Amino acid sequence: MYRTHTCGELRISHVGEVVTLAGWVQRIRKMGGMTFIDLRDRYGITQLTIDQGSSHELNEIAEHLGREFVIQITGSVMERSSKNNKIDTGDIEVKLSSINILNKSVTPPFTIEDESDGGEDIRAKFRYLDLRRNPLKRALELRHRMAQEVRSFLDSQGFMEVETPVLIKSTPEGARDFIVPSRMNPGEFYALPQSPQTFKQLLMVAGYDKYFQIVRCFRDEDLRADRQPEFTQIDCEMSFVEREDILNTFEQMSKTLFKNVLGVNIEGAFPRISYKDAIDKYGSDKPDIRFQMLINDITDLVKHSNFEVFNSADFIGAICVEGCAEYTRKQLDEITAWVKRPQVGAKGLVYIRFSESEIKSSVDKFYTPEDLKKICERVGAKEGDLILILSGETKKTKEQLGTLRIELGNRLNLRKSDVYAPLWVYDFPLLEWDQESERFYAMHHPFTAPKPEDMDKFYSSDKEQIAQVCANAYDFVLNGTEIGGGSIRIHDAEVQKRMFSVLGFSDQEAEYKFGFIINAFKYGAPPHGGIAFGFDRFCALFGGQETIRDYIAFPKNNSGRDIMLDAPSYVDESQLDELYLKSIAKK
Repeated sequence: MYRTHTCGELRISHVGEVVTLAGWVQRIRKMGGMTFIDLRDRYGITQLTIDQGSSHELNEIAEHLGREFVIQITGSVMERSSKNNKIDTGDIEVKLSSINILNKSVTPPFTIEDESDGGEDIRAKFRYLDLRRNPLKRALELRHRMAQEVRSFLDSQGFMEVETPVLIKSTPEGARDFIVPSRMNPGEFYALPQSPQTFKQLLMVAGYDKYFQIVRCFRDEDLRADRQPEFTQIDCEMSFVEREDILNTFEQMSKTLFKNVLGVNIEGAFPRISYKDAIDKYGSDKPDIRFQMLINDITDLVKHSNFEVFNSADFIGAICVEGCAEYTRKQLDEITAWVKRPQVGAKGLVYIRFSESEIKSSVDKFYTPEDLKKICERVGAKEGDLILILSGETKKTKEQLGTLRIELGNRLNLRKSDVYAPLWVYDFPLLEWDQESERFYAMHHPFTAPKPEDMDKFYSSDKEQIAQVCANAYDFVLNGTEIGGGSIRIHDAEVQKRMFSVLGFSDQEAEYKFGFIINAFKYGAPPHGGIAFGFDRFCALFGGQETIRDYIAFPKNNSGRDIMLDAPSYVDESQLDELYLKSIAKK
């Protein structure tokens, strides 16, 4: 056998045993007549020693070892005289009797250490080397453990894991599809699934009342730190349920993950907040509730002056930044410049300092001390606090205040990665109106049911009434990141037809694109609903990170490219001919 133990296994109880290990050479150190070799595998590091009494042959082989050589060794386990409490095997070392070089290695392009000297691009190109480093190993171990816990929990609740197809029909509502040409059906195309949405609903029609799948999904969209063109969902659906059944089930799943993976007990029910309140208080539909700094509407308090900026605004909102009244003018100017960046889009910033001696503002000449005091009272400010104010169009200004709130939370270290604040957001709008195309789009997807109490509005011919319909939908938010989203689904064929009509589909279009599910509903579809969690995001947040790349074995970069494989790439003309395709892009 290649090894009797792993490099993370040996302890003081193994002293005196003869063992065989195999792994990669992490580093070599020579001290006097001694040679020390750190041998690494997936499980840890073991220190190997060669002393002056060792054979000439052993010393000769050791002399030619390099970093990342793959070797097999045999030796005796000994207690270390100088113990290393930073590694699990730090109480022992192995005195070598033989070394067998299994494979040599060229010098790697960066150091295989926890803190590597390799830049992001070079590490992406040599991802298989980057994966040898402990931070990535721990990330994938966390991902594995979370997947096992999810499967164990859902199995215990009676869910059945069912695989759904990867080559499906394109239904271009929402993100852009990845398209796959069919050789056997010239001129026709498959799409890669953005989610198994229709399939899991069809499984409910088929009578499989509790389904789940840890499934790969694909969306051809612009990328960012928490988004990849291919990603993984914990996809779930249940029959004969209402919203409460789903929230209770998956709240319990989340608590199980927190407890069994992180050792964190979250007591009581997760907070819940409506979409409207989330926007009004946090300026976001995925609020970070680890800190306060809530948005306060002060429009009625400030519109009576000669300050035209406020008088012409639809909305004036303020946030209270605790303990920051001592911010310098330079600091305030920097924040003002930050909110004026195109990414935020504010035209300016007004501040009020509530210090021990006085209340001072950047708009003192327009407001009396009594006016400023009322603002301080409205936002709940106390001595030592700073109030920041933005104004403009209502929706946009709330979003800008929400963005500023998160930025200040980062600067003031209020968004601690080891603090977890989950919540549910519910009562989203069912539809959103697009001015350019002059039509409604589904806020989530076209299979989301309206809230029962809004059904009359849903069937109204009045656009304003339709716009007020709430979806029977919900999002799971963790630390300001949307981790999961779902809804109670439409299960009635006539209601589903109405949804397609509201979305501007003709009967023929609806039948062509979605006839299979409309027809399925005619055969006794049960009431059903579900949820899907972004598994990559879930893992990253459990690991205390905002980027998901380290939690995916082979991720793409921000341009959707696999640098290691150099993909996507051009294909031979013969392949295109077989698919009846012609490329107009220039190589």
